[in-house]
Amino acid sequence: MVATPIGNLADISERAIEALNTVDAILCEDTRVTAKLLLSRNIATPTRTLHDHNEQDRTPFLIEKLHDGARYAVVSDAGTPLVSDPGYRLVRAAIAAGIHVTAIPGPNAVVTALTLSGLPPLPFMFLGFPAPRSEARKTGFTTLRAAEQAGLHSTLIWYEAPHRLIETLEDLIDVFGPDREAAVGRELTKRFEEMVRGTLADVLEHFRTTAPRGEITLLIGPSAEDDSGAADLDTHLREALTTHSVKDAAALVAGIVKLPKRTVYARALELSRELKN
Repeated sequence: MVATPIGNLADISERAIEALNTVDAILCEDTRVTAKLLLSRNIATPTRTLHDHNEQDRTPFLIEKLHDGARYAVVSDAGTPLVSDPGYRLVRAAIAAGIHVTAIPGPNAVVTALTLSGLPPLPFMFLGFPAPRSEARKTGFTTLRAAEQAGLHSTLIWYEAPHRLIETLEDLIDVFGPDREAAVGRELTKRFEEMVRGTLADVLEHFRTTAPRGEITLLIGPSAEDDSGAADLDTHLREALTTHSVKDAAALVAGIVKLPKRTVYARALELSRELKN
């Protein structure tokens, strides 16, 4: 598993170059993208495609070849393989088959953005790409917000497509609020690298006036230390009371917000009476 540059071709390591020169073939997402890197280093090793659409079908053949002594390097279009990129199925199958797997570390947009963001570096959680549709995206964000109210305290990181960034920022504001600390890394390590920092509202305003382009990494900081979920208690209870009894709704919501069960139950009773009236 060979990490390749996320933008600046000079970021490839000597070990990566050696590996790409000595394996039997390079398995890559897009041979045209990888060809630019190989050409820059005069690497003539043949390439084969390994992407989301063919990895499952190709894996048995590749495992057979590996058993016969073949050596492959797996690369993504940019960065570290498997991190929102292909390779997971092949690695799992190779491990199960007792085949030696190793990695040559290198660039990764998640860690690069985290180090530049100014947000707390530990703990952090990388969540891949948000759902492309707003409803599913908000559901995912709401689950994370509930986890925060239950005790999660972490910087959260996603990749995002530039044409969806503004909508995603709007959905984040709906769920986490406009004042949550945030950062967006764009075109990291490239000539037009940009790191936008501020609140979610600040970052959204920036990209409403400056259209986002290129590769995007999106981060929000952890919830406040004193975040108890009390502000969202009524919202959660009203939603739960539409389908649950007072007792069940209180039990469900008490598992979401960091408040005593007795307090949640008392408020559930009050809201239940209001809803009946």
